[in-house]
Amino acid sequence: MEAGFCLFDTPLGRCGLIWHGDEVLGLQLPEETEPDTIARIRRDYPGCREAEPPVFARAAIAAVDRMLSGGTDSLASIPLALERHPPFHRRVYRIAQSIPPGHTLTYGEVATRLDSPGAARAVGQALGRNPFAIIVPCHRVVGAGRNIGGFSAHGGTTTKLRLLALERGYDFDPARACAHLRRADPVLKRLIGRAGEFTLRIERSPDTFGILAKSLVSQQLSGKAAAVIFGRLTAQCGTGDGWPSAPEVVAASDETLRGVGLSGAKVVAIRQLAEKACSGELPTLAALRELDDEAVIARLSALRGIGRWTAEMFLMFSLGRPDVMPVDDLGVRKGFQRLYQLEDLPERKVLAHRAERWRPYRSIATWYLWRATELETLD
Repeated sequence: MEAGFCLFDTPLGRCGLIWHGDEVLGLQLPEETEPDTIARIRRDYPGCREAEPPVFARAAIAAVDRMLSGGTDSLASIPLALERHPPFHRRVYRIAQSIPPGHTLTYGEVATRLDSPGAARAVGQALGRNPFAIIVPCHRVVGAGRNIGGFSAHGGTTTKLRLLALERGYDFDPARACAHLRRADPVLKRLIGRAGEFTLRIERSPDTFGILAKSLVSQQLSGKAAAVIFGRLTAQCGTGDGWPSAPEVVAASDETLRGVGLSGAKVVAIRQLAEKACSGELPTLAALRELDDEAVIARLSALRGIGRWTAEMFLMFSLGRPDVMPVDDLGVRKGFQRLYQLEDLPERKVLAHRAERWRPYRSIATWYLWRATELETLD
């Protein structure tokens, strides 16, 4: 039986999947051009022919695409031809597969998990020969001190950073954003150096309803209290995926919803939100991704209980938009006051004026202003 391959589209570009029998032989990341990608596959897998993918390969392709589009799919169940590789490499690959999307381990941490704390270099060599890019996520393994480390695919560390950004749900390069902010604002530059890597995590929900319901629950509550109530709501009206279900909320009585800790006003708002989700009036995540920031804010602000601030948080934490500036956020204003050594909280217009120099990465600046309220010292 000959090995086969096919090309498929992803947010990273046109990748290639190679299989033999009922196992994946490799996944090829995009080269400079599509012919280059095909040539690389044929060079690395002699005799491999372009073909229609079998069922298991189509499932693998769909899972990879969803994961790179901000989904929650696990790729660990994709059958890989691991027996073709040395035992140490197989062990390294399994550890890499255990790292959640958007997170990282260092080469040394992988070596420690292998009970070989001195084998960081060997770990790097094994990952450098990894044929299962993305499925075995070698891009989630970085250097000491969270330095990005090397990457053998076309594009090198730029591709590695792009993969991490896609997994975290935002479609921009955090390193480039931080470099821009450092150039644009010397004061913010010092904060970035003090606070370290940009690690905002995108909320991975199956639908718009779950995210907005969580926002409604959280309003005017501490983070701890909101988490408890949202957990109860999910347990009472969820389907086991960690999020509340709109049909389950619609079916629940007011007494049930009040029983999880929701106020009367929040019961009304969340029930109406669930009804709109069930009727199709609530825009889907896919539909909202097609709109610009102000259009998203307008659509969401028309919903009961959802104001501009909540819509801005949705843009940042659910859609991963890079240029949101929530001037009404108290944490942002406190961070700005501390960072720029002001006696009083800044007026919104002062904050907005300064933020103009941060475009098109005001979301990243916002995240660092939140960090400014948490650090013991900014020196």
